[in-house]
Amino acid sequence: QNLIMAPTGRKGTGRPGRRVVKDQDREASGTEDKKDLSGSELDGKEEGKSPVTDKDGRKRPSAGSVEEELGAEVQDMLERFKADIQKTLIAKRRRFEMNTNASVKSSNEKIEHVWKTQKEQWQKLTHEYSQQFLALFQQWDIDMKKAEEREVKLTVMIQQQQRILQQTRILQNQTLKAAKTLYEQFVKNVEDMEKNHEDILTQAQSELRKDMASLQNKILVESQWQEMAIVRKTLRSLFF
Repeated sequence: QNLIMAPTGRKGTGRPGRRVVKDQDREASGTEDKKDLSGSELDGKEEGKSPVTDKDGRKRPSAGSVEEELGAEVQDMLERFKADIQKTLIAKRRRFEMNTNASVKSSNEKIEHVWKTQKEQWQKLTHEYSQQFLALFQQWDIDMKKAEEREVKLTVMIQQQQRILQQTRILQNQTLKAAKTLYEQFVKNVEDMEKNHEDILTQAQSELRKDMASLQNKILVESQWQEMAIVRKTLRSLFF
């Protein structure tokens, strides 16, 4: 808006300038007429005795004085016109500077507002995510500590299990050795017992054979004695 107002200021200042120039031209023409008259009078007075007259008999001023007066008036008019132009340019320059400063100030305020808004949004976003990241990393640290504790416990448990397994293996080896020794002893005892049983059986069989033989002998002897007794009885019954 401030930048758009500058051309309107130029139009507003341009019209009065034209009017001033026209008024100055009219004033200059009036003063020229007056000066022409005054110049002619002065020339007439200075020349006195030999005034220059035209066809109608009127006095005419000299050419040099008229040119000087016209040059002075034109110079004066140009200086005034120059001063008016300078004033107009200065006013336009001041308005342009004011409009520019206002526009720059407004732009700076807008930029500063946008920058502050963006900075606040950035700080808010950074704060929110920093809090979330902080909570996440804290939870991660807690989980890592728990995992380390579990790992330590698991390591201790594994070491204990390894010790238990080693002890179990040792016990198993000892048990296997004891079982092997016991089995060997059992086999040896069984073999010894079988051998002993064989010896006992052999001895019992030999004794049984002896007993059977003696029993047979006894039976034979008894049967013989019985037969002899029967024969004796029979003979006795026959003879007696």
